[in-house]
Amino acid sequence: MILLPKTYYGNVSEPLKDVKVNHLFARAVVEKKVRGSLFVDDPEDPSVFYVVHPYGMSLLFGARDSEGFNNKLKDYLLNTNRERNGAEWLQAYPGDWNTKISELLDHRLIKAGITGNPAIGMVEENTRVNFRFNRSKYLVFRRNIKNCAYAIVHTSHELYGEMKGSVVPQYFWDSADDFCRYGVGFTLLVKEKPVSTAYSAYISGNQLEMGIETMEAFRGKGFALHTCSSLIDYCLENNYEPVWSCRMENAGSFKLAHKLGFEPTVTLPYYRLPV
Repeated sequence: MILLPKTYYGNVSEPLKDVKVNHLFARAVVEKKVRGSLFVDDPEDPSVFYVVHPYGMSLLFGARDSEGFNNKLKDYLLNTNRERNGAEWLQAYPGDWNTKISELLDHRLIKAGITGNPAIGMVEENTRVNFRFNRSKYLVFRRNIKNCAYAIVHTSHELYGEMKGSVVPQYFWDSADDFCRYGVGFTLLVKEKPVSTAYSAYISGNQLEMGIETMEAFRGKGFALHTCSSLIDYCLENNYEPVWSCRMENAGSFKLAHKLGFEPTVTLPYYRLPV
């Protein structure tokens, strides 16, 4: 695994188009819209690619027969050399890569547990779900949803920094300036304080992948439905396709997607790498 200089990122755009699962987070890195890292087998003539988004999501794709790359990949996945200090979640394409990962890791690959980080030296396999937006279903839902009793406003420069949580815009954009210039979000206020934010985690072409965070003390009140609806309405008004992906094990996100008119289309292994 060789770190690719950013001046060569343009060479990865075409191979990335062959990836048929949701990969907007990787495209954001390749298009230099957000900081990240890109590893390859050969900088001059790469055939395998490993893209890491700063939030801790990664995508592996390309050739599966590079022995030198695969040996280094195994060490990286298991964090043998303590290169990784933060959490990371990996998805691979095509499906044959999952067979190769299973071969590389052998007994060190375990199925998802209920809580906690993977044991030291172990990789945990979860499931990631890609959804397709059903406009008709959403519009039926939208007609029946009650008006929100709280103010929902565009996520401003100030609100960008005030919203707290583990899935907030700060983790998906390099700065508030970049977010306000190239992204969009809607924030629900309670007593003028932000408690729920739906926002663009990534935008590429006409696709906008949604992120949502509601502060723990305000969950279960339907706030996420209202903020997400505001963002979806924005997408429909501006010809964006709303995109949703999540872990199947994340029951809250999975159920919310269904309510908003998203339908599961693809499931794939999602590897939680040890810190």
